[in-house]
Amino acid sequence: MALAACQSAYAPAAPGHADLAAELVQRAESGPPPGEEGICWGNDVTPAVIETVTDQELAAPATLAADGTVLTPASYRSVTHQKIVQDRAEVWFRAPCPAVMTADFIATLQRALKARGLYRLALTGAMDGPTRDAIRRFQAPLGFDSPLLTLAAARDLGLVAADPVRQ
Repeated sequence: MALAACQSAYAPAAPGHADLAAELVQRAESGPPPGEEGICWGNDVTPAVIETVTDQELAAPATLAADGTVLTPASYRSVTHQKIVQDRAEVWFRAPCPAVMTADFIATLQRALKARGLYRLALTGAMDGPTRDAIRRFQAPLGFDSPLLTLAAARDLGLVAADPVRQ
């Protein structure tokens, strides 16, 4: 009972993470979404998601006696087929502008990914394969499996101070 008084009534919540899937924009037209000056866009292709489904189909129906008792039970067979759950699509997302993607910014990005255990090499300031792999490992659990850095992910990593006005 005495220890209960030592506990704080306020427990700060852990910082949330962006839902990167919610940031993606699909367009029927080519090119980035229209927007205000100064907003930069990136694009990538999300792959189709294919699921293997196994269904049970009736092979032979049950045979019944005149009184309704089952003489031979029905038999079933398993049929496996693939089903497209989500089509391949080109998506657009807000991205850090090219002018921001300096060697210093990329080194800071690598440092932030390294702090999270996603990047293990020396800081180079180059957007190379290992850096892109680390970006993908950071973003995939947040809803966007891509090696291209989104503005929302950069914000989550603490690399972007303010969010430009959204459309």
